[in-house]
Amino acid sequence: MSLAQLKILQEVITLTIFVPFVIFYMDQPLKLDYLWAALCILGAVYFVFRS
Repeated sequence: MSLAQLKILQEVITLTIFVPFVIFYMDQPLKLDYLWAALCILGAVYFVFRS
């Protein structure tokens, strides 16, 4: 894996852990910003891993 792929993978793992932690442990509501962040990360995953 390239350095860019590893960095994007790190961000995906971080959001996968952080969002449920914020919702369940910190008792914060789910925000629309989380959806936009997830869509941006999915776009980054697509472009970094497509070749």
